[in-house]
Amino acid sequence: MWRFSGNQLKRWRTKANVSREELAAASNYSPDTIKAMEQGVRMPTPRVLDVADELCGAEGMLSAAKDYLSREKFPPRAQEFMEREREAVSHWSYEATLIPGLLQTKAYARTLMENRYPPLDDDTVEERVATRMERQAILTERKPPVHLSFVLYEAALCNPLVDAEQLGRLLEVGTLRNVEVQVLPFERVVPSALAGAMVLLETRDHERLAFAEGPFASELSADPGVVSRVIGRLSMIRTQALSTAESAHFIKGMVDRP
Repeated sequence: MWRFSGNQLKRWRTKANVSREELAAASNYSPDTIKAMEQGVRMPTPRVLDVADELCGAEGMLSAAKDYLSREKFPPRAQEFMEREREAVSHWSYEATLIPGLLQTKAYARTLMENRYPPLDDDTVEERVATRMERQAILTERKPPVHLSFVLYEAALCNPLVDAEQLGRLLEVGTLRNVEVQVLPFERVVPSALAGAMVLLETRDHERLAFAEGPFASELSADPGVVSRVIGRLSMIRTQALSTAESAHFIKGMVDRP
């Protein structure tokens, strides 16, 4: 629906002879953001649809899309990321406090969803848990296989939500030839590891995208400067992390711990 809305946004704007720059200025967005919405890369926001409706004389045709877009299961930031994740040929990530979504068990994912604030209704929880499990197909079902590298700070493993089943899942995924799971122990932590989670994606066209997620805001960026900083942070963290074999031994020790 958001791709269709973006397509209609471009058609109405072109028909009304309104430039992308004019729409961007009127709606307080950059021209590149408007372009991304029109191309289906980002979901059109209510403000853009309302402003475009007025500028283009659409008589409510564009604004009407807001009702349908509001029914999307996920916020735009998550949808945009998942769309690019499906196109990725490589996926590098670092997580400081939680188990990454691609490595979560169903029970762990459900616990996180059930304790969101503001609360989610039961149907939404189940839909999002199911979607998270479906995303994990990237681990084994893509041909050629996607290269995935995960680094987890020890704090993410010590969380009370992480049970033996979840630790076992990490060990299981770590045996896949296309997957690397590394642990960054407390004693090896570097300042860059305390700045939060991040993901680096590479597409089939060798475009690199950096994703940083916070509790209130997230950003998916192809800006070379942003991507370069994320690569630098990931590289620094990976050099301090345990090897995959050492990490598996570390995790197994946590499973066997009384």
